[in-house]
Amino acid sequence: MVVSHLHPDGDAIGSTLAVKWILEKLGKSAVLVNESPVPHKFQFLPGAGEIRSPEEWRGDAPFRQVIAVDVADAERMGKASRLVADDAQILNIDHHPTNDRFGTVNWVEPKAAATAEILCHWAAHLGVKGDRALATCLYTGLLTDTGGFRYSNTTPEVMELASGLLRHGVEPAEVADRVMETMTREQLALLQRALDTLSFSRDGQVSWMWLSREAFRETGARQEDLDGIVNYARNVVGVDVGILFRETEEGAVKASFRSREIVDVGALAQALGGGGHARAAGCTLKGPRERVEALVLERVGEALQQGGA
Repeated sequence: MVVSHLHPDGDAIGSTLAVKWILEKLGKSAVLVNESPVPHKFQFLPGAGEIRSPEEWRGDAPFRQVIAVDVADAERMGKASRLVADDAQILNIDHHPTNDRFGTVNWVEPKAAATAEILCHWAAHLGVKGDRALATCLYTGLLTDTGGFRYSNTTPEVMELASGLLRHGVEPAEVADRVMETMTREQLALLQRALDTLSFSRDGQVSWMWLSREAFRETGARQEDLDGIVNYARNVVGVDVGILFRETEEGAVKASFRSREIVDVGALAQALGGGGHARAAGCTLKGPRERVEALVLERVGEALQQGGA
């Protein structure tokens, strides 16, 4: 079984499908599972229709051979973890610095821009011949986790790998348009609601927004429509940390963080029970809205003081 984290992004979906294509070229087969549906923007990827929910799987289970990609901890597999045998051999391939090494074998490279970058090297090591399907999945992972090759994790190696993938027939303009540029009307309505709540700290280094449960109900937006909204808080001149607070149906608050250069939001989120990367991370907190906001802003303020010292 190949599994990634719930609420999958481009690297999670691209890596899941890349592993499928790699295994098939080695004469092996795999079942692809994710608790969450494949976001519409990634459904064009070759093989995306094969990713099933745990409830849809009717074959033999639990699985004793599992490959987890882009999963920082076992909880992030969600309900898919029910299909994992207690004695399963788990290959954990990931690039999150906060990965807790839950696998039997852990291939974790925190300096990699994306899990797709690790898989590029794995395919090359195995002598797997590239083609358009595999290359498109890997390219999507690289593109999305580097913010369209704009973030600080866009290294010369990343660009060299992307260049090699283009030689296998990837259509960069098409991929970028589908996964980076196109928005649903629901996403636009959700963005409008978020921007209406935009607030700043006194020094202008922190910006945050809120999305209530009602905002989702009234706009008809889904989880996937959140993609990219938090960046609007971070992108303001003078802001180092942008935050999007979101109420869940269970009564908790999810906080998504983006930072420019001073604060390591991965470490910040981990201290709050979450995880992620230095420039993009998140966590889930319980408690009244006002208390959660106060706690997070206090921790961010402390991190700014330490980072700017």
